[in-house]
This record gives sequence, structure tokens and C-alpha cells, in this order.
Amino acid sequence: FRECLQEAMHEHYKHHWFPLVPSKGSGYRCIRINHKMDPLIGKAAGMIGLSHERLFQLLPSELTLWVDPFEVSYRIGEDGSICVLYESPQPGGKVAKQLESRTSCNQEWRIGRSSPSKSYNMMTVS
Repeated sequence: FRECLQEAMHEHYKHHWFPLVPSKGSGYRCIRINHKMDPLIGKAAGMIGLSHERLFQLLPSELTLWVDPFEVSYRIGEDGSICVLYESPQPGGKVAKQLESRTSCNQEWRIGRSSPSKSYNMMTVS
């Protein structure tokens, strides 16, 4: 599934990937499941014979995934915390975004936080 999803994303994002301006095109690269399957995930699943019904059993019914150069983040539910899934250094050794010292998303969930922290990182949609 991973290889098929990477292939589908590579083709879909071909003209919407801007490493010099990572937030440019971020809205286009947003993968969303909101009681309806995102077409990219559905396409990758179809490539391996996985049904949409089975995907809905495996994935949250509300999931937002932002795929940007140097960072992938996600949110489960509409009011969940936004968590960084993957982050890599930008060319020149800079980290894409400096993560503030805070409780991890996993720990926030355990202590019952129901909404993101009040210091938001804004995303630009181009």
C-alpha cells in the first residue's frame, strides 16, 4: 500500500511541490477523510485490491494529513491536536519549523486535551 500511495502522490503532486516555499500549494496536498474517502488513498487502495469499506475500518472516519516538503502533519477529528508525523532538515541544515517545547500529541491525548494548543503555526494556501 505504501508504495502505491507514494506513486499516486508523486504523480498527483508533480506540479505542486515547492521545496523553496514549502507552504505553497499545501491546500492541494492536503489528504482528507471526512466520512468520505480521499481520492488518492482510494486510488492507492484500488491498486492493491483493498476496498473502500475495508479502508474505513482501518482508518479514522475523520483524518486530515498535510504533506509538505520537509514535513508531514496530521489531525484526527475536527477538534484534535495537529501533530507532526515526519520532519526533516531543509537544505542548509535548517529544520522546517522549530517545534516548541511542549507536551507531545500522545501525552496531550492522555491528559484529555480536546483542542489544539493556543500557539498555532499558520499554514499558507496558495
